[in-house]
Amino acid sequence: MARSAAAADMRHARIGVLMGGASREREISLRTGGAVCAALRKKRYRVTAIDVTRAIAQTLREKKITAAFIALHGRGGEDGTIQGMLELMGIPYTGSGVLASALAMHKGMTKHLLRRHGIPTADFQVISAAGTVRARLLRSIRLPLPLVIKPVAEGSSIGTTIVKHRKNLGEACRTAALYDRQILVERFIEGREITAGIVNGRALPLIEIVPRQGLYDFTAKYTPGHTTYIPAPRMKKRTAQLIRDVSLETYHALGCEGAARVDLMLDHRTDEPFVLEINTVPGMTATSLLPLAARHAGLSFAALVERIMLSARLKEMNPACAGSPAIA
Repeated sequence: MARSAAAADMRHARIGVLMGGASREREISLRTGGAVCAALRKKRYRVTAIDVTRAIAQTLREKKITAAFIALHGRGGEDGTIQGMLELMGIPYTGSGVLASALAMHKGMTKHLLRRHGIPTADFQVISAAGTVRARLLRSIRLPLPLVIKPVAEGSSIGTTIVKHRKNLGEACRTAALYDRQILVERFIEGREITAGIVNGRALPLIEIVPRQGLYDFTAKYTPGHTTYIPAPRMKKRTAQLIRDVSLETYHALGCEGAARVDLMLDHRTDEPFVLEINTVPGMTATSLLPLAARHAGLSFAALVERIMLSARLKEMNPACAGSPAIA
């Protein structure tokens, strides 16, 4: 469907912006959802802000929602759960489908898939959180220090620790185990942290992330002034192109759609990029990276949100069998 036709159809849609939820990223999701609602209203779409609860299916029916903008971060929003429900209800939605969302949310599965596709990612292990007793832990981790320890399916760097001394390994694993049943153990790559935004299969300008305290943790991500963001960072043209290529390969390898953000480390010795993860529901707050990249590409926040909204569709279900037509 042409862009103008899609926009015309969406003008008549009742758009529900799904936000909040019960994940540990609830407050960030509320910020994202609020910003998205304001942008869509500025563009004169019919919008309803919906804080997701267990009664979400009933809420969508009562409010007669015909299209959904997913602004949910973390579990229940990025892991394929809400996407599956929307598929069953026949409500077109933004972002990736059920399988791509589930794969991207689980960092271990993402990295296994990247390896199968020959996409560079740091050496890793996935271990059970039940094995964080020190004696078992020392036998199970085979990678040399330094390491990054993180929950396998959390966002916003929650529960993440960089371990440089073996005496701190147990504590780092126990911290990660507070948030998940599995733990990702990953070789630490020293270098520059780069993120690549993608919208509808097209790469946005790269952004370099320089946290003030060294680790790009939850505080650094969401507190203004704690991190410096450098759009279109200085680097060799071939390196920048390689990062964009690797990011798009990651996006397509997982079957992602709509907006996504690939986070990478650029090795300081070799200039080789290593994919850390891909986020299928990128933040859309005042400090978020995707809107910053879009602005650098000449795309306003409202225009970015509209572009994402116009890509909403059903992914898994044949539209002919759905209650609502897909909007391409």
